[in-house]
Amino acid sequence: MTPFEIELQVFQSGDFWYKIILPLAIALFFSFLIGLERQNIGKSAGISAHILIAVSTAFIGIIQLYMFEHQGGDSAADNQRLIAQVLPGVGFIGAGVIMKGQKNIIGLTTAATIWATAMMGLVAGSGYILTSLIFGTFLVSFIYLRDMKRGINPFIPHVHHDFNDEEDANDDDIKRHA
Repeated sequence: MTPFEIELQVFQSGDFWYKIILPLAIALFFSFLIGLERQNIGKSAGISAHILIAVSTAFIGIIQLYMFEHQGGDSAADNQRLIAQVLPGVGFIGAGVIMKGQKNIIGLTTAATIWATAMMGLVAGSGYILTSLIFGTFLVSFIYLRDMKRGINPFIPHVHHDFNDEEDANDDDIKRHA
């Protein structure tokens, strides 16, 4: 069976919603919420970056499933190579948001959210719907509760301060904007 025939079969069977639309919707929803929080806090990667990464990795998971079906479901086939290449690629993107200042390193949490949304997208795209819902809920809950504990409302935009150049920044302000 050709890749096109496999795709056509998915569209005709009604599995289109479950195999393609639902994983993409999950990746889009959770990456939007995480990107919104990062953007509102004033970090370098916001809504669009997180959505692009999560949806792209979800598509890689979906394509990986198509490749598996194209090979006849042979588990001995080398069908995980595409997914394995996501890890270093997303790591490279995450490294781009990490910056070292004079006294501190910023961007580690943003790099971690990029990596986590990519993994959540892969899980959803690979067909693990319940697992991706649990994972996404955990990620969003953790990020938002972390901000609220610090006294930051992640639903409204904040001005991000670069405390490397400011002499009068106190420890409380630095901790809240980390």
